[in-house]
Amino acid sequence: MEEPPAKRACTDHQTAQLKAYKGTPLELKCVNTIRALAADMVQKANSGHPGAPMGCAPMAHLLWSSAASGGTGRNHSAKNPNWWNRDRFVLSNGHACALQYVMLHLSGYEDCSMDQLKAFRQVGSSTPGHPENFCTDGVEVCTGPLGQGISNAVGMAIAAKHLGATYNTTDFPNIINSKTYVICGDGCLQEGISGEACSLAGHLGLGDLIVLYDDNHITIDGDTDLAFTEDVKMRYESYGWQVLVVDDVANGLDDLRAAIEEGKKCTDKPTLIKIRTEIGFGSPSKQGSASSHGAPLGVPEIEATKGRLYGCDPSQDFLVDEDVAAYFKEQADAGDQALAAWDADFAKYKEAHPDKANELERRFNGEIPEGAFDDLPTFVFGKDKANATRKFSEACINAVAKKMPELMGGSADLTGSNCCQIKGAGDFQKDTPEGSTLRFGVREHAMAAICNGMFAYGGLRPFCATFLQFAGYALGAMRCSALSKFGVIYIMTHDSIGLGEDGPTHQPVEMLESLRSMPNMCVVRAADANEMAAAYQIAINNVHTPTVICCTRGTVAPLEHSSRDKAMKGAYAVIEEEGEGAPDLVMIATGSEVWRCVDAAKALQSNHSIRTRVVSMPCQELFLEQSEEYRRSVLPGNVPTMSVEASAEHGWHRFSHAQIGVARFGMSGPLEQLFQKYGFGAENIASKGKELVDFYKNLGGNVPDLNCRPTFVNFQA
Repeated sequence: MEEPPAKRACTDHQTAQLKAYKGTPLELKCVNTIRALAADMVQKANSGHPGAPMGCAPMAHLLWSSAASGGTGRNHSAKNPNWWNRDRFVLSNGHACALQYVMLHLSGYEDCSMDQLKAFRQVGSSTPGHPENFCTDGVEVCTGPLGQGISNAVGMAIAAKHLGATYNTTDFPNIINSKTYVICGDGCLQEGISGEACSLAGHLGLGDLIVLYDDNHITIDGDTDLAFTEDVKMRYESYGWQVLVVDDVANGLDDLRAAIEEGKKCTDKPTLIKIRTEIGFGSPSKQGSASSHGAPLGVPEIEATKGRLYGCDPSQDFLVDEDVAAYFKEQADAGDQALAAWDADFAKYKEAHPDKANELERRFNGEIPEGAFDDLPTFVFGKDKANATRKFSEACINAVAKKMPELMGGSADLTGSNCCQIKGAGDFQKDTPEGSTLRFGVREHAMAAICNGMFAYGGLRPFCATFLQFAGYALGAMRCSALSKFGVIYIMTHDSIGLGEDGPTHQPVEMLESLRSMPNMCVVRAADANEMAAAYQIAINNVHTPTVICCTRGTVAPLEHSSRDKAMKGAYAVIEEEGEGAPDLVMIATGSEVWRCVDAAKALQSNHSIRTRVVSMPCQELFLEQSEEYRRSVLPGNVPTMSVEASAEHGWHRFSHAQIGVARFGMSGPLEQLFQKYGFGAENIASKGKELVDFYKNLGGNVPDLNCRPTFVNFQA
């Protein structure tokens, strides 16, 4: 391609940069344009991180360049950002998002128009301060919490390998064969989650995962020598990765090109390319310094920087010269051509393998197959055996999996305890990628993040499991599930002090309320088999909301009047009060406490003639979505109401006048002894219920109506 003539005179610094550069003038100009645009965005917003985009610009240039132009040939297209077989890109160091937005702009993505680049970090823009998958086409996952993105990428690579093994055929071997590329920084590799995920990636031999590590030696506090002096190369080699080293991308890209090509050829190991960069490259006073990390460079500094970068004009902001725009238009056209070729292949695939093609379409469209819930078990009172709800969970996931092969997941080394094994599902391993059982090992945080990546890839409904207390390890990634609108299914067993002898280190107290307080997180604590069937129907239907299914370790007594359909509303009366008129007392409970409340209600009626309604509330979030009429029909509000849950009391005050909960850590001991000691025996529940009724009688029967209070909508849409 013939180079266009320069449009303006070069400064001495620009001439010197061009002279030292081992590559074409246009290539250098493209890289510098990326640097300048990123710096301009941060300066206009008066907020952001210019340094990493300026240092990583050479990597981005190759990642967004076609193979014919000497780039990676990464398949993607602005015409269809959700193309199933696109090569995924994850910016794990999400604070550098100006870089990603610039590349999406140059590639023709509408969400990153020039106006949107100028609206960087502003309310309502599609260029937020860290990448958000639901906000910007071309962004796969929410990154910013360091280590999450690279861990998500492991999930994407797992998904691609599994789907390829499942749906590719000898005559169509490339229907699903995408690669996953990552840019990450020192901070990502310091976070423990990345070590967990990358260790598993090496074990699984995820050869289509290529990570470009921005080794710029800078963190917010200063040089990485302050706290990060390990040999990253040796660490990743010990994980089973191929590790390549590139010492310079400022003066040419041939070494990086060669390293990426070597990474693409390695099919049995993931690849980490350790790339020495300088943060804030081009800035005369801030290059290589922590001062360029998290603040605008300043107008004089940007002008001086552009004066040093070949092809930039110090007098202009947000400049993309015609030759640069034409270059990236050519790269975008190559992506569109790859999409068109794949579409043509898929049409032929659909003719040759209609069943596989239709199933792929259903799965990537997020459609639930007809009759998916037909085989969910129904508990027959007086006939079926009492059991722990984790065993009911096992029956439910196996019932649904028969018609939903997209269910893929596993446990953090607790498969037998979590009861989450899908019968007949082989292990996903290096040599058996068709398997759908994932052995995450003792890696709870990475497990959740990997599931996020699998969901983001598409075509799968990932699930993962551990003890509820260890959701604390996974909480950062679970929050990302909720934020990203990823319908990951979390199976959390051993959900209270009722796990018994393992004691307070394993007994959750605050975890239920922690999860319930999270926006867009659905928490279901089923009381029996029928409610567990509802939990799985809720979870599967929640395509854009993660669901935590909480399960008991110990056996729960059967409930005569439990209902899957009613449980789908979040709460319902599992035992109605006797006689006419409003009840004297309402007890609300979840999970293993419901049957205990039923026993207490019977005692209150027979011993004290206190007409008691027992409400099972498996899901607060769903109950709050019901009509006011339904909510009041279940919880009148002006009747003495007591909540009973072997967890923290916080959160129950909006539903109840008094609470039986856990206000201290648990203890080691047999389940039933602990329930009695902490006040969850039927005798104490009945005693406290009577005490609550008497309390309001002594006040003349004046019971505050919990439903009679204003509800404010404060967010301004």
